[in-house]
Amino acid sequence: MKKFKVLLSVVFIILISVRNNYSQDSASVKIYDNLLHKYIVNGLVDYENLSKDNNLGKYIDALSKFDPGTLTNKNDRLAFWINAYNAYTLKAITDKYPISSINDLHSGGRIIAHILKTTVWDKDFVVINNKKMTLNDIEHRIIRPKFKDPRVHFALVCGAMSCPPLRNEAYTGSKLDEQLNDQGKKFFANPSLNSFDGKNYVAHLSKILDWYGSDFGNSDSQILLRIKSFLPKQIAESVNDNVDKWEIDFNSYDWKLNKIK
Repeated sequence: MKKFKVLLSVVFIILISVRNNYSQDSASVKIYDNLLHKYIVNGLVDYENLSKDNNLGKYIDALSKFDPGTLTNKNDRLAFWINAYNAYTLKAITDKYPISSINDLHSGGRIIAHILKTTVWDKDFVVINNKKMTLNDIEHRIIRPKFKDPRVHFALVCGAMSCPPLRNEAYTGSKLDEQLNDQGKKFFANPSLNSFDGKNYVAHLSKILDWYGSDFGNSDSQILLRIKSFLPKQIAESVNDNVDKWEIDFNSYDWKLNKIK
């Protein structure tokens, strides 16, 4: 009986700890959500004023102490990691603002930094659950391989004009499917990011679908069929009926900072 009471006490403590961790994350997400509502307009960021708001630091501090392993729902975990990636990207930029491009944060210049792996995405300034990691760790070692959802590429934002628009609300598990689908529609409806020549069957797509093409498919046809549900109705119907005629041309990438002018 004594051992049973001890066991019950241990279970109770664990459950309280998990609940407190989850509550803490919910509270911190509200801080982040308020920041996005305040400083994001049409997908662009008011970096000047965001850099002066200490609430971003409060959210980052909460992320650094939170254990995402306490989130039992898959969508809750994915929402957590998307928010963390975008928030730490905002932190990297605001810490050094004003800058003209996130590429200014690389050590050694854009080309050399990619060779030597000294880009901002390779730097271990990210802290989650008291463990250091990089933005590349979040994207390529956690989000892409563990969740296998190509829609994340419409949500992860690298601070550039050619990135998907930064959503003005935090991602949450309960709304994640709706949010990611909406992001996809906004992404492909933006002619500065993606455009479609229905007469000549050419899709001028974001470079993102070139860099991460394997997440969508192994050919132009597979990629187009995978993104079909996000395309304008007329283009989606043409892709569906004439997919073998369509080809993809990838746009150049605009690395200028995604700031409000």
